[in-house]
Amino acid sequence: MPASFHALLGGRLPDEPGGEAGEHWVARLPQLITEHLDRWELHPDGAAWHGECAMVLPVTATDGSRAALKLTWPHAEAGLEHIALRAWGGRGAVTLLAAHPAEFVLLLERLDGDRTLREVPILEACEIVGGLFGELDRPCPAPVAPVSSKAPRWREQLSATSAFLPRRLTGQARATLDDLLAGAPSPRLVHEDLHDGNVLAADRADWLAIDPKPVGGEWAYAVAPIVWNRPGAAARATSLRRHVQLRADIVADVAGLDRDRVYAWTFVRLVLNAVWAADYAPASGDFAGRMIALAKAFADGPD
Repeated sequence: MPASFHALLGGRLPDEPGGEAGEHWVARLPQLITEHLDRWELHPDGAAWHGECAMVLPVTATDGSRAALKLTWPHAEAGLEHIALRAWGGRGAVTLLAAHPAEFVLLLERLDGDRTLREVPILEACEIVGGLFGELDRPCPAPVAPVSSKAPRWREQLSATSAFLPRRLTGQARATLDDLLAGAPSPRLVHEDLHDGNVLAADRADWLAIDPKPVGGEWAYAVAPIVWNRPGAAARATSLRRHVQLRADIVADVAGLDRDRVYAWTFVRLVLNAVWAADYAPASGDFAGRMIALAKAFADGPD
């Protein structure tokens, strides 16, 4: 197990009551790996790599086929990943080969972990992400909660007083959220964290989505992550406002989305990011400030 992964997870508290602390999960990770190699008759086939909450181990099956064993620290956001992957059936996303949901362990199609969409120029990446929206679009399966279920918590966060955040901004975000939910279309299965870091190259397709965070909602809600990622490209732009708006416009155009709703949802999610940073990561002032600057670019809707 990579030492860097242990360092990331060692101090994590349980995600919810009755959950598992990071240190405890990391301690039993070798046993989990052994159990699932035996369960699916797999053999390790290379060095493991990891993100913030999951480790992926390249493996080979007894028939010689290559796959990837993904072991995720148990947390609420990852609980329905297998549901989304089954619904997509490999169209636009990595194929799910097998799952042990109780242990947050998945057996996945092997993709190229060294080639993410971050290698592609940002505006081209926006076109690809918009195309994936269309490939992934389908009705929302029953186990996946709607975006509206998050609204009570969001309203509470946006109503709290913060010395860091302008009241005008949080008040506008709260009102915009209510308007969006009041006019929401029938929910679709949406990957709410689909950005260029969660898209990998593959043999059977140029690019496939990974690591779904499924919600029931509209795809206009899902544009925000490609806007707030790649801060370096935004910082180099002559006009931050026009650059990030162009990112959203490209995704909206390719996916056939309503630009007004794209801008509104992007604004709300950016303000919520700033609220989170002010409440839970006050030391990350740069992040919160960047979220506020981006939110202002979307506050007045499309030009």
